[in-house]
Amino acid sequence: MSSNDIHWNSPLKVLTGGRKSKTIDKLDNRGIKTLFDLLWLLPLRTTPLPKVQSFNGLCEDSLFKGVAKVLSSRDQANFKAKGKGRTPLSNVTLTIQDRFSDQMMNLKWFNCYPSQVKSLKEYSYIYFMGSVSSFMNEFQMISPEVEEITSIDFQKTINDWRENDVDQLKVTYPTIEGISPHHLSGLFDKIPNELWDAIPENLPESIREERKLMGLKEAFKVLHGKVEPTIFTNEKVDQAKDRLIYQEFFQEQIKIKLRKKFLKGEPGIILKDSCWKDLLDIFPYNLTEDQDSALKDIKEDLHCGHPMMRLIQGDVGSGKTSVALVTALAMANDHYQTAIMCPTESLALQHYLTFKELVKDKYSIDILLGSQTKKEKEAVLEKLKSHKTDIIIGTHSLIQNSVFFAKLGLSIIDEQHKFGVEQRLSLVKKGENSHCLLMTATPIPRSLSLTQYGDLDISIIRQMPSNRKGTQTRIVGPDTYSKYLSFLKTRISMGEQAYIVVPAIEENPEQDMLNLEVVLKKYHKYFPEFTIKGLHGRMKAEEKNGTFVEFREKQIDILISTSVIEVGINNPNATVMTILNPERFGLSSLHQMRGRVGRGDKPGFCFLVNDRDVSQASLERLGVIEKSSDGFKIAEEDLRIRGEGDIFGREQSGVKSTRVVSSLIHHQETLENAKKDLEIIESEFPDTFSHLMEKYSRDDLINKTV
Repeated sequence: MSSNDIHWNSPLKVLTGGRKSKTIDKLDNRGIKTLFDLLWLLPLRTTPLPKVQSFNGLCEDSLFKGVAKVLSSRDQANFKAKGKGRTPLSNVTLTIQDRFSDQMMNLKWFNCYPSQVKSLKEYSYIYFMGSVSSFMNEFQMISPEVEEITSIDFQKTINDWRENDVDQLKVTYPTIEGISPHHLSGLFDKIPNELWDAIPENLPESIREERKLMGLKEAFKVLHGKVEPTIFTNEKVDQAKDRLIYQEFFQEQIKIKLRKKFLKGEPGIILKDSCWKDLLDIFPYNLTEDQDSALKDIKEDLHCGHPMMRLIQGDVGSGKTSVALVTALAMANDHYQTAIMCPTESLALQHYLTFKELVKDKYSIDILLGSQTKKEKEAVLEKLKSHKTDIIIGTHSLIQNSVFFAKLGLSIIDEQHKFGVEQRLSLVKKGENSHCLLMTATPIPRSLSLTQYGDLDISIIRQMPSNRKGTQTRIVGPDTYSKYLSFLKTRISMGEQAYIVVPAIEENPEQDMLNLEVVLKKYHKYFPEFTIKGLHGRMKAEEKNGTFVEFREKQIDILISTSVIEVGINNPNATVMTILNPERFGLSSLHQMRGRVGRGDKPGFCFLVNDRDVSQASLERLGVIEKSSDGFKIAEEDLRIRGEGDIFGREQSGVKSTRVVSSLIHHQETLENAKKDLEIIESEFPDTFSHLMEKYSRDDLINKTV
């Protein structure tokens, strides 16, 4: 195959001559569709191989390559281990003699299948390579790589071996989508050698020199072992990785620019001037400056002629929902419908009850839940279709094919990180040229705001409503547990309510966690005079929603729950939040749950309770929550501790991540540089910039608006 026939943008199937291949299909499923995509599957390791040596050169813990004659073989059944289908496994030992001396050594394999035993016992002359170890003061190798050679090759002179044995690099790829390292290596071997010298560069030389960056071609060649072993050094590998870390961030910034350009090029609903100030009269309080500023941003978006794609980022209790409601009412005044999608039925029900209470009968507000009866759902769907509903609140049920809007103008996604891209888009697409407002109470660290959320317009609400008293947080250990119980009894006796959060529903002997059933019994025993009830995600929706309503109406004193109460639940009379086994939760989750109290004119209290000793590291981590109420600082610390993968749902992007080297935590400066450099290229190298935008505009990721 010639490089004239293929290029780096060619589909992977060119490596199989266009033939169907399970390996290609699996890689395609992973999002690896072109040869250039394949380049980003970096080896686990690339190792310089030793030359063939005499056994005189054996050294423990070193990599050794030799040629030997098999003197004997023996296998022994391993009765303690069984393979697939309970296939009997065996341990095999080959005793070999060096080609270049009289020395001998044992090669050993454990838990071999019968076919492997048969192959090993048939060898007479072998190449072998592996790590040298010792047993009973004798050298041996465990599970070396072995290749059979002919008796003629074995008889070659020592000089022949020395002349023909050249320096080599051994490249070991990871197992990905069930594809073995061997098969991946074979795929890379099919790439024509001359194509490796045609890897395109997309950075101007001046920027590479200023940032001291290796060329992209050289970086990929080094990491894939396509260079002479003599120049494969640790320094070169580090330089190559630095370039790819930069490259990942650089390409991400290009896609962000493209997605923004794509959105700004689409027509959007232009809202007529609504009396925004009059809409604020529904609240029994004044909005904060930050809330007013967010509304100003939204108003400008709704008049610009392009679809709004704005994220309202505000700490727990900062009043994002008030901003969303005013926006929805402004849309209703101009005869457009608004859909508000929530991650849980409990949150949807809470919004519904709150909105109905605020707007009275001035607007038509309905709710659509999976737990409703067929008749109830059909009635709501008919009102939506005939435009008798101004605002519809629901869960994933809103994106079902059976849901039709008469005139959807705005989609509001609450706790947006709980949804995938496709879910958000499927709701927005139910309206023509409609707008989208996203909300999150999980503060976004700057590094994430430049990547995952870089294509969104962001409004930040930092100020808390003036009537909020805030929340005090304390870590409770075995020595202060009785004081905590006494304090809890006092607050409940004053007519206030409390949440108690446990990290498990049922007893699990493998995990040292308090569970809901045990805690319910314990607190019934502590406080027999109070009404105590349990809540968890496995309850039926109507039972769960009924419990929330009872708690809201003060029929329950203490609600013992799993973390289903983490998101958006609002009961101003609840003043105590107790979190058991808090070390089991991330910092952002702890901060979210703490935000469920101190939401009214009464102060809130959050207790992080351990009824046993915990590690010093856990106490230091919990100390971040105890000392700080700044959600942004907490999110940064959570990102540092847990990594970017599991706080903000990278896998919810709708595209499987192939990021292999860069880290938002450790390489934030590189990210900042990549963003600055793209801006420099746009202003100083317009031709290069246009080429980049054209190249990446073919990437289907630009159609992902979030």
